[in-house]
Order: sequence, then structure tokens, then C-alpha cells
Amino acid sequence: MIQSMTGFGKSVVQLPTKKITIEIKSLNSKSLDLNARLPSTYREKELEMRKIIANAMVRGKIDFNLYVENTGAESQSVINVDVVKQYMTQLGAIVTDNCRDGDELRLLDMAVRLPDALKTEREDIDEEEFKTILETLQKALKEINIFRVEEGQMMERDFLERIGNLKNLLVKVEEMDVGRLSAVRERLEKAVDDLKVNIDANRFEQELIYYLEKYDITEEKVRLANHLQYFISTLKSRDSNGKKLGFISQEMGREINTIGSKANDAPMQQLVVQMKDELEKIKEQMLNVL
Repeated sequence: MIQSMTGFGKSVVQLPTKKITIEIKSLNSKSLDLNARLPSTYREKELEMRKIIANAMVRGKIDFNLYVENTGAESQSVINVDVVKQYMTQLGAIVTDNCRDGDELRLLDMAVRLPDALKTEREDIDEEEFKTILETLQKALKEINIFRVEEGQMMERDFLERIGNLKNLLVKVEEMDVGRLSAVRERLEKAVDDLKVNIDANRFEQELIYYLEKYDITEEKVRLANHLQYFISTLKSRDSNGKKLGFISQEMGREINTIGSKANDAPMQQLVVQMKDELEKIKEQMLNVL
């Protein structure tokens, strides 16, 4: 069962004094590219959370966001008195001697807005709280993986439809190929007759056989049919393997291109163009398969 690399998961938990929100978004990428945004308090736990996400997501461009909203009455921010006093002294030196009433309050208002006027006491991570955060993370990962599976199912239906179209086109190529070499042989023999020259019949027959062998597409048809069936079986396998499916689609492309170059027949080449179009749509979707 294939999975998409695109997905979104979100989980929220309300603690006595905090609201924890975890969001995970993923897009397609050739490898795992994890970007984490979380409060500085939880930085020491970042590697542990990264490992959990990497094991669950495997591949893709992942954005992991941890938001913490304090909902309790307590506040960790306090006024840095010494810094504010220094700001007010410096601001007061700028003001003229003719200070009006209320200027001191305005200076205070300006001072508390300047850098480092407020300081935040570092809060140690409570282990029970972090355990709850990990549980919330697992819920968000479960949600995004459900999203990936559901989108993967839609992609699988599209792939099966495209592979079915390729199979039908291959059947038409096989039907058309029955009399193709005979027609090529007739055209060559007629061309030689039109030259009205004497030729060695045996030598001509040998060259003709060699020439027709170059246009034989029997092996390409067999290999393409095998690749199509292998693609379906891989699609139905237990694990999602977008890279493997990508390699199979590359092999299908090689066989289709070879059939087109050997066709020497306009109607068959038109079928090849249709096959290339179907395969290109498969490759576009393949970029998003996990």
C-alpha cells in the first residue's frame, strides 16, 4: 500500500496552566528534511522528538511546530529593574530641563519597551509534562499518517488506471506488429525493384534479414509487459516504496522509447506517443509517493 508524502497532522492538549499544540506538515522530498520550531525551554528534548518523527515519517520535507500557550495566572516574565532604571536615566538626559508633568511616566513606558527590560525565568521541563507532549506528538503523527494513507489510496487508483491504459496500448502495439515487418519487407523489395538493377539475391536476403532483425520489438514488448505487472505487484505490496516504483517506471520508459525508435511505422509511433503521455503522468505522481 503506497502512501503520499504530503500530509498534515495536529494535536492539542490542555494542561493545568498550559495549552500545548503540535502541528506536523509534510511535502515531497527525495530524503528526510526535518525543520523543527519549538520554544527554547524544550530545546534539550529536540533530538528525542526528532528521532520519533524521523522513524514515523521516513521521508519528506517535514515541518514540526510545538506551540506552548500559558493559560495559568502565573507569569514567568518579570521587570529587569536595573536595566529599566538605566534606560530612564539615559532617556532623561535627552529630555530638556523644562519637563512637563507626566514625562516620567512616558519615560517609564518607553523604557519597558526596550530590549532586556523584561526577563524570563527559565522553567525546567517537568517529566510528566514532557510525557504528555510525547503522547500528543504521537497523536499528531497518527493523524498525518492517516492523511498520507488516504491520499496514497487515491494515487493508487490513478496509477492502476494509467497502467491499465498502458496495457491496452501495448495490446494494440502487439496487434499492429503482426504484419509490420512483412510490410517493411515489401517496401524494401519494391524499392529495390524500382532501382531496376541486378543484385545478388542471396546477399540481398541476408542483408534484409539483418535489417528486419533491427526492427524486431519482441523482446521490448515482453519486458514492458513484465515491468507493468511488476509495477502493480509492487504497488500492492505491504510497504510504500516510491523509489522502487520510480525505478520500475524508468525501465518502462526505456522499453517504450526503444519500441518507438524501432517502429518504423507511423500508426505504431502514434501509440508510442500515447504510452509516453501515460507514463509521464505516472512519473509526475511518483514524485509524491513515500
